[in-house]
Amino acid sequence: MSSPLLSSVRTTLRHPEFRQGAQDMVHVALGIAAWGLVTGVAMVKSGLSVPLAVFMSLSVFAGSAQLTALPLIASGAPMWVVWATAACVNLRFVIFSAMWRPYFAPYSRGQRAVLGYFSGDLNYVMFLKRFPQGEPQPDNLPYYWGGVATNWIGWQTSSMIGIALANVIPVHWGLGFAGVLALVGITCSLLQGKATWVAAGTAAAAAVAAFALPLRLNILVAIAAAVAVGLAIEAAEQMQRQVRREAEGRRA
Repeated sequence: MSSPLLSSVRTTLRHPEFRQGAQDMVHVALGIAAWGLVTGVAMVKSGLSVPLAVFMSLSVFAGSAQLTALPLIASGAPMWVVWATAACVNLRFVIFSAMWRPYFAPYSRGQRAVLGYFSGDLNYVMFLKRFPQGEPQPDNLPYYWGGVATNWIGWQTSSMIGIALANVIPVHWGLGFAGVLALVGITCSLLQGKATWVAAGTAAAAAVAAFALPLRLNILVAIAAAVAVGLAIEAAEQMQRQVRREAEGRRA
């Protein structure tokens, strides 16, 4: 590792926003750990060897894509079907990337590719909650890496535990349902203001309405609908604030 890179890593680790990002993700670590554990168990239960399960956890780093691809791998489906299915399930990250672009556009393509590998659903939520302005700031990157430190380490640790103990942990424990409950509680705690509540309601309604779509495309529909509604409400609120300021200016 080169000296400039080491220096950059040290600077990031010492940055206050790195600690803030890590602390913010700690609040959602329970849900992340539950799903990581479930995914680790599922990989081995589906017939993957331990080394292959470890490789998949480290290289894919996408729980929903892993859980969707595993039955296809176990049934001997063609590789292109596995890849296409996983890609469809993860199409939501196209939306996430578009929303992240204003913050990370100044970085090189290689740097953005690394950032993309470490991106996650809850990283996205926490980041936009911390920086809603949509403008690049020096604090963006340290905060992002702080969230990544908690999210990636928490996921991989729990996933490796699931892989190691897959033949010991009973399926009837219902860990998947526990993970869902944890994530629902986390999501509710993040809803602040009219825009987020309406967007969440829109996402829920869209997900249910589009449930019949194949390859879990209802997730993509729900996210797209929620983002569109949230942005529309935010734009309307900004317009109202601008009108009020102009009215107050004229009265002054």
